[in-house]
Amino acid sequence: MERRKVGILGATGTVGQRFIQLLESHPWFEITWLAASERSAGKRYADACRWKLDTPMPARIAEMVLQPNTPAANTEEVPRIIFAALDSDVAKELEPAFAEAGCAVISNSSAFRMTEDVPLVIPEVNADHLPLLLQQTSVKNGKGGYIVTNPNCCAIGLVLALAPLQERFGIEAMFVSTMQAVSGAGYPGVPSLDILGNVVPFIKNEEEKLQEEVNKLLGSFNGAAIDMLPAKVSAHCNRVAVIDGHTECVSIKFTKPATREEILAAWSEFQPLTQHHLPSAPEHPVIFNEAIDRPQPRLDVNAGKGMSTTVGRLRECSLFDWKFVLLSHNTVRGAAGAAVLNAEVLAKMDLLPGQIKHTQTGAGRELVSA
Repeated sequence: MERRKVGILGATGTVGQRFIQLLESHPWFEITWLAASERSAGKRYADACRWKLDTPMPARIAEMVLQPNTPAANTEEVPRIIFAALDSDVAKELEPAFAEAGCAVISNSSAFRMTEDVPLVIPEVNADHLPLLLQQTSVKNGKGGYIVTNPNCCAIGLVLALAPLQERFGIEAMFVSTMQAVSGAGYPGVPSLDILGNVVPFIKNEEEKLQEEVNKLLGSFNGAAIDMLPAKVSAHCNRVAVIDGHTECVSIKFTKPATREEILAAWSEFQPLTQHHLPSAPEHPVIFNEAIDRPQPRLDVNAGKGMSTTVGRLRECSLFDWKFVLLSHNTVRGAAGAAVLNAEVLAKMDLLPGQIKHTQTGAGRELVSA
């Protein structure tokens, strides 16, 4: 695979730092451009960024000068692959501008997730939705740019566990209660006096995102639009005093009966990307832990290098059919890692700028099921 130049919007934030950590030694992508807000543009990355990760800031990145967060469409400086780690309000303005400038904007923002012609993608689940991007104006007008999004950090972990169950048994309804880490609020995030020894039972717009994104992710692409899964989803979202790792308690009602053994088989056999050798794809997207008190963020958050969902406590539910607990890494699988994996799949499907072929309508399903 040719190593392609990439840029990062919002490079100094929590998710921007994760992008740098995951991309610095990536075999397919090379960071050549970093951008941030007006107050940081023009500074060395090391001077503008408060690095918060457990690996050192890469020396090469530390010396890079942050650029203004504008497309600069007529310069060679801005790469045509942009990873975006922007607040939603900022993303609404900047992401379409970069797409119009011919860039593939691979976004972690919620701004366009539910837009009709924008793919909302977890590659193991719905890579076949990616050709939806061919309907975006910036592709149709020949500029070649577009926006692709990854889901909410809780939706990713949840849907990885749900997808093999939906495929085999169908899903009618589910109830999910989340316990979400403080890193999901960015830096500096939730004040310590608000979260230490406490649970905050409100995260703005989080329940709405989780409820609507699940049905788009598990829906089907009919060649023109996404037909939503008609399942009923009810969510409670809570912030807890954990650094990394979103835990979710799920109760689920199936369309047809399923035994414990059938559910465990669905999870263990769910390996749709294994043969495609994508650098960021975990060998096992869903890992079942048989211990009675797992998963736990401190012990399980880095499963599959942070890209796997860990599931445990599978048992019968007196309200629905079955219930279980899951855990996923919210800034790796739930944010930067999800976007990097989306870019890898786009590269495999020849859907990056300069590769796009308008006849690729069925390519995603072939990639997933081959």
